Amino acid sequence: MNSTFSKVLPGVVILAVGVGIGAGISHWRSFGAHAVDPAPQAASAAPAAAGRKVLYWYDPMSPTQKFDKPGKSPFMDMQLVPRYADEEQASAAASPQLAVSAQAQQALGLRLASVERKSINAAIDVVGTVGLNDRDVSIVQARAAGFVERVYARAPGDVIAAGAPLVDVLNPEWLGAQQEFLAVKATNDAALTQAARQRLVLLGISAAAIEKVERTGQPTALHTITAPSGGVITELMVRRGMSISPGMTLARINGLDSVWLEAALPEAQAATMQPGQAVQARFVALPGLVVNGRIAAVLPESNRETRTLRVRIELPNPVQRLKAGMFAQVSVRGAERTALVVPAEAVIRTGKRSLVYLSEQPGKFRPVEVQVREQVGEQMVVTGGLSEGQKVVASGQFLIDSEASLQGVMARAAAPAAPLAAPVAAPVASTPAASTEPEYQTRGIVVDIDADGVTLDHQAVAALKWPPMTMPFKLADKKLGAGVKKSQAVDFSFVKRGDDYVITRLAPAAPTHAKGAQR
Repeated sequence: MNSTFSKVLPGVVILAVGVGIGAGISHWRSFGAHAVDPAPQAASAAPAAAGRKVLYWYDPMSPTQKFDKPGKSPFMDMQLVPRYADEEQASAAASPQLAVSAQAQQALGLRLASVERKSINAAIDVVGTVGLNDRDVSIVQARAAGFVERVYARAPGDVIAAGAPLVDVLNPEWLGAQQEFLAVKATNDAALTQAARQRLVLLGISAAAIEKVERTGQPTALHTITAPSGGVITELMVRRGMSISPGMTLARINGLDSVWLEAALPEAQAATMQPGQAVQARFVALPGLVVNGRIAAVLPESNRETRTLRVRIELPNPVQRLKAGMFAQVSVRGAERTALVVPAEAVIRTGKRSLVYLSEQPGKFRPVEVQVREQVGEQMVVTGGLSEGQKVVASGQFLIDSEASLQGVMARAAAPAAPLAAPVAAPVASTPAASTEPEYQTRGIVVDIDADGVTLDHQAVAALKWPPMTMPFKLADKKLGAGVKKSQAVDFSFVKRGDDYVITRLAPAAPTHAKGAQR
């Protein structure tokens, strides 16, 4: 007996191990292939639940064919699926959703966030360059013809104060006018004296020089031209010995009491900037110094290469520590306003539109197209598509988006559902297809392939209530099968044309963590 037991025991152990491995593989494949709630698949195999009214039975492969009792499908080797009255009402009222079990949510690291209305004050940090204030410029010109007798020790780049001498000019015309003034003044004719004095003023002689001539009685041939304002000499166009003419520019002086700081902002951010907004500037050359200023202007021309707009900021410079050409770190604060915001990571941008996944019921997720504006910190401003208090998926949404694309949730969300026909007791003829063919997407393994079609062991198609199965498809174009081999994992899209299911796209399977299908 001990000998018999020792022979039977290894067989029993091997059988138990095999059953355990098979169950484990079955559980892994079920969870890996379907990150969604398996309720629809369970319903297809289970009899009608007690207490629920059954409208009809149907074949998931041909949902338009309806039967009055359960049984085996005449089209495929599978059981008919019951259609309940409460499902009919829910399908008519609800938009396409993706069901995700609690176990799958935990595995995906799913996290929800609320749509909030907040007071935001966008801060933009950019780099700017200091330049001279072109509004604070003085031009020194000659008012009469003459000859340069002396040029004071000045050069471009020198900083001078207001009233500093620039050049001594010999003016023959001024000399004659002063002598005429003294002669008229000696006649004691007040009217003629005033007219002669006015002529000196028009020739450009300063009031101080006229008073000196009147006091001393001696005409002055040399006249010193001084700086009308303080600042830096940016241009000096006069040299000793040269002759000058009326209106000739001798020097250009740029004031330094304030400077301009120009920064380039992205177009979307610059559009929110307004003159008068507060700005803070910090300089690498001046550690610890923070200069407060205001936006003077948003320049009207955009840079075609960088797609940026220049913002001109005016900064005070009372002690002239800010020099032209300095780099500054600029912090611009936008106007405070109230707006709807969601976490920036919750928004999926496809290039044509922006999506979020809305959670309206536990375990149910629906794609919603939203209109977004700028990003403020870690949050995105939403201008349409959501309302305050709603819950959106903030983590794991890319995996949900991939699964939704494969199961055709996006296709159903884009196209309105067709109205359901009334229940019947006998098989009903197929309804003619609409002019717009809905497209379904899923993934499968190639079982066989030839020039006209391919047989695929594919995953569930929730939009059609299909469980995982093996079935043949036709190819819309023979070129779709080029390079496809048996046992290869593929992503594919298909439509129903008459009684056939035709593949319109066939490609090697993409990684599950990337976006599965195009929109």
